[in-house]
Amino acid sequence: MENKFKISFAVILILVIIGCQNIDKKEKESVQKKVALIQLEFGKWKTQNDSLGVELDVNNFDNWFDLVNRTEKIVCNDSLPKITLTTDSEIKTIYFRNTCLKEGSARIIKAKNVIGIYNNTINKNKEHGIPLDSLASVLRKDIQNKGKNPELSESPEKLTICIQYGDKNDFKNLPNILKQLTATYYRITNRSDLKILLVDENYFNPPPPAKAKI
Repeated sequence: MENKFKISFAVILILVIIGCQNIDKKEKESVQKKVALIQLEFGKWKTQNDSLGVELDVNNFDNWFDLVNRTEKIVCNDSLPKITLTTDSEIKTIYFRNTCLKEGSARIIKAKNVIGIYNNTINKNKEHGIPLDSLASVLRKDIQNKGKNPELSESPEKLTICIQYGDKNDFKNLPNILKQLTATYYRITNRSDLKILLVDENYFNPPPPAKAKI
């Protein structure tokens, strides 16, 4: 009887030790997973403060115009519009480079320095409707151009991505576009200084002529 008790106690002790080891292993794996989480920031000026960031959620907007309008209001309040994308392996924050301009002000940006993304397709100069599968090729041409081709970007620093939507519901795909865009840019350059603007159809239109004084 005594031997059976000793054996039972030994078995229980072994099970307890194994259980504790499994718990320690799971806790260590959990810690390692948290440590391994990659954090990337795209488009932020070096002098900008993280505390000024204001999160945008596309699901909170009924249409693209409202989203762009909100983005510009955030900028005009000296804050930073951003969208944060989170996966199991990384946290990616994208800051938008929209600027605050007074009514009637002109937006000075050269077309050759712009890659447009309109309704999930790419526009570059006179080419429209380029499929997103060609994003890496289009980006690489502008990034590596360095002023050689007068129809492409003058330099990587001046390259600007302008995202625009016209259809009512397509803009809900914006997070996926940002995910693909930032991943492709980082893979080509190993940098995160990508300039992204959220624009509407009036962004590149010249300002209305000033009214003549009577």
